[in-house]
This record gives sequence, C-alpha cells and structure tokens, in this order.
Amino acid sequence: MKIFFLILLILVVAVTVALWFWRQSDHTADRAVITGLATLQPAAPERFDLALLEGLPEPAQRYFRYTIQPGTPLYTVARISMNGKFGMGNRESPDYVHMQATQVLAMPEGFIWKMSAHRGLLGISGSDTDQWTRFWLMGLFPVARAGGDADHARSAFGRYVAEAVFWTPAALLPGPGVSWKLVDINTARVVVRHEGMEQAVDVVVAGDGRPLQVSFDRWTNANAEKVHRLQPFGGYLSEFREFEGFVLPTQVEAGNFFATEDYFPFFIARVTGIEFPKHDATGHPE
Repeated sequence: MKIFFLILLILVVAVTVALWFWRQSDHTADRAVITGLATLQPAAPERFDLALLEGLPEPAQRYFRYTIQPGTPLYTVARISMNGKFGMGNRESPDYVHMQATQVLAMPEGFIWKMSAHRGLLGISGSDTDQWTRFWLMGLFPVARAGGDADHARSAFGRYVAEAVFWTPAALLPGPGVSWKLVDINTARVVVRHEGMEQAVDVVVAGDGRPLQVSFDRWTNANAEKVHRLQPFGGYLSEFREFEGFVLPTQVEAGNFFATEDYFPFFIARVTGIEFPKHDATGHPE
C-alpha cells in the first residue's frame, strides 16, 4: 500500500511539473507575440494632417477629426490596459467574472489579449490572439485551447479590425488595404483587406465625430449549433480621453448578436491606460 501511494505521489508531482512547464511555454509564446507586434510600430511616423482625409465620406472625416488631433504622430500599434467584466454564460445567465487584461493591437497584422479573471478562489488566465485561444484554470489546468485554422484567423481578424476603430484610428487611415464607404449621414463603413481576408466594419459617429457604436458581421461559432457563420457583433463606446494626441474610448461594451433581441454584452471593459510603444536608438521596441 505504501508503494502504491508513493507511486501515486510521484505521478501527481510529475504531472504537476509537466503542466507547469506547459504553462510557462504559453507565457514564452505570449511574450514573443507581444515583442513582435511592438516592432511593427513605425519608427518615424508621419504626423496627422487634415489633407489625409480628402475624398473620404463625411462621417469618416468627422471620425478622424475627433479621434486624432492635428500634428499627432500616426502610431498604429497600441498597448491597452483594462479591467471590467467578462461573461462566461449567456444572455439569460451572464455569469460575469471580474477581469484584468492587457492587449497589444497592431492592425492589420495581429493582436494579443492577455487576461486573468477570478471568482473567489478560482482563477482563469490565458491569452487570445489571431493565432490561438489558450486559457488555464488556476494557472495549472488547461480549459480552452483552440486556433491555428482558417476559422479562428477569420474570426480574430474581424475582432481586431473593429478594435482598431476603438484604439488605433491611425491604422485605419486610407491606404493600401483600407478603404471607406458612406452608409448614411452619421455612418461610415471601413473595409480592410489583408492576406486574403476582408472585413467591413460600420462606425456610427455623433455630430462632433465621436464614435458611438461599432458593428459588423463576424465569422464565429458562438451560437447554439456551434457552427461557424457570419453573425451580428458590435458594441458601444463612451468616456473618451486623450492619449498622446488620440482621443479614444475608455468604456467599451460589446457582444454577439448586436442590435438584436439576443444581444449579449459579454465584454464590458474600462480602459486604465493606452500607450504607443516606441523604438529606442537601436530600432528596438522600448
């Protein structure tokens, strides 16, 4: 009997150590993505000039005039810190947990959202990127691992194009792969094309150009059938603050089936900081 318990103890320790090393490998991969995205920041960015808006639909011009102040360096990579609530359930039973997260956003190349959440003694943490979704319970037990396929990449692309409207408007100025269309007097549609993917996002702006809501058809399997298909997704933006010449929302609510009776805002975040990674004298991210 003693030998049995000794063997069992050795097995438990071996599995625990193996899981710990697995978790550390995820952290290493996260750091590599964060560093890689930061290197995409323009080292000597152009400065914002209203002449860049010539030919855009009027609501789009309004949007850029509000979100980017004249003379602002056009940084396209942002590091966002946030806290708030994340819904683990559904509309009828949201099952919100309190979360903290950091995100590096580098549209159109990619993003990483690194989150931790707790309910009592239970904690969940992990990361979501254009390449994977990986979350762990108590930092030791893998509870979600997905990605690495075309469905995941397409779904993630929709997410970070929309979030560029929130937090990196300079990345959406007209240029290769980015175009704008008029929808109505207060709505413009940005269309982003990158590496065979295409995403259209509608932006509703106020009279002063402040973006009020963002909506788009997202490729997702967040439905009862768990089948990937296009579904309404979107959210509301509020509480704007200035960050290094950009005027950006610090309150975001978003979810599936936006503007329908099934809308479930599973993501409710309050931004605590936005930074734009710079390059040092050697050209490396600071």
